[in-house]
Amino acid sequence: MRIDLHTHSTASDGTDTPAELVRNAAAAGLDVVALTDHDGVGGHAEAIAALPAGLTLVTGAELSCRFDGPDGFSVHMLAYLFDPHEPELARERELVRDDREPRARAMVAKLNELGVPVAWERVARIAGDGAVGRPHVATAMIELGVIDSVSDAFTSEWLAGDGRAFVAKHELDPFDAIRLVKAAGGVTVLAHPLARGRGRCVDEQGIAELAAAGLDGIEVDHMDHDAATRARLRGLAADLGLLPTGSSDYHGSRKSCRLGEFTTDPEIYGEITRRATGAFPVPGAGG
Repeated sequence: MRIDLHTHSTASDGTDTPAELVRNAAAAGLDVVALTDHDGVGGHAEAIAALPAGLTLVTGAELSCRFDGPDGFSVHMLAYLFDPHEPELARERELVRDDREPRARAMVAKLNELGVPVAWERVARIAGDGAVGRPHVATAMIELGVIDSVSDAFTSEWLAGDGRAFVAKHELDPFDAIRLVKAAGGVTVLAHPLARGRGRCVDEQGIAELAAAGLDGIEVDHMDHDAATRARLRGLAADLGLLPTGSSDYHGSRKSCRLGEFTTDPEIYGEITRRATGAFPVPGAGG
């Protein structure tokens, strides 16, 4: 059983539509795929309608969070199988999404000040109906020949958290995110907690504090974790009683990772579904 619990569609910053994503997941030999677009659930209905036979969809989202303080930094929280209509969580997700366009416009303005002639209109067209974000700005920079890949934009020179053109956005407190997702019947997993190239990361003490607050798991097997980091995280998960997951963080052609490049153990997936009370995995036709 092959299970990938972290993917993105055009409903946020992926390049596959939700329907294309589930078809591609089935073609890649996956049995279960989670659609976890940034801060939104707008792609779920299309993905469910297009589910191929034999593929199960886990509905979810990747929530933008931030540890507070003078040296605050962003973290991402994967939320699975929550009730999308629970009002408090829905309101917080909407606040994050509403802040995305002003933030992207401000980053474009900063790039213009740095001599990079990115046009907001082009960024908006690239984003389409998705939640506009840094990958869309990066794509516009690629088209201008400023950088060669999306990952090249996520540096201190450009759009990383300490980058010259970075602009912060509204983000949830991660402890509030855990509380809200749990109240909505969902399960939380800290995404790529020690990822390389993403700026400052949550440390082991921070992960322990999140675990004490009710965090369910941590994403261990991820393209941005090397072998030593994966081993370290697996040991930490065991020490803290957290569920270790594995996922591709697939974004279509915007990233080099493949669907199913990293996967989650079926027993861990089973525990995630057992803990969830807000929604249930959706089997494809004939599933």
